[in-house]
Parts: sequence; C-alpha cells; structure tokens
Amino acid sequence: MPATSTALLSLQQALDLPHEPGASLGQWRWSVRQRMASVRDALIDETDHPVDGWLVARGGAAIRERNTLLNRLTAMGPAVLESPEVDQVRIDMKRLLTDIAHHFQRLHDLAYDEVELELGGSE
Repeated sequence: MPATSTALLSLQQALDLPHEPGASLGQWRWSVRQRMASVRDALIDETDHPVDGWLVARGGAAIRERNTLLNRLTAMGPAVLESPEVDQVRIDMKRLLTDIAHHFQRLHDLAYDEVELELGGSE
C-alpha cells in the first residue's frame, strides 16, 4: 500500500476509535495529531505536476488545492488537541480527510491523463 494510502487509512482509523473523557481522550487526541503529521507529509511530498500541454492548468489547480488542504490541516491541529467539542472536531476532520482523499484521486487522474496524452490516447 503506498505511503499516501497508509497515512489516510491510519488517520481514518484513529478518528474512528472511541474517545472517552480523561486519559483515553488525551490519547485519542495525540494519536489523531500524530497521524495528521503523516498526512501532511504526504501532501507536502507531492511534486509531480504537468509542465506543458493542456494539463498545466489542472496541475496548477492541484497545487492550489493542496495548499488549501495544508492550511486546513494546519488549522485543525490545535482544535484536535484542545477543543472541548471533540465530536465536532471528529466531523470536521473526517470531512477534511475525505477532501484530501478526493485530492489524491484527482492527482491520480491527472497522472493517468498525462500518460494517456503521451501514448496517444485510444486512437
């Protein structure tokens, strides 16, 4: 399983773990926060974007989307560790995780389209 998929799955599993007040809530917060770092690293590590042709605009949009997702992930860090509204944090993090998964799917689609363009498509 690629590192990106592993990071996303690991964060999803941490979010799904039950949390209870007290020590286990602190463990849940810390576990989620650590896995957020892996997802952040996966977003930062993405570097392949088309440099010519009709895919350049989509590559630029992917970079802007990545930066937006990184900003959202960074903004969620303190909330995960400190917010008293743990259920809302979980909901917000799951939404962010879904958006990140969609972003990576768009990157895979972009890479596929780039290869298809180089090979000549279905002609």
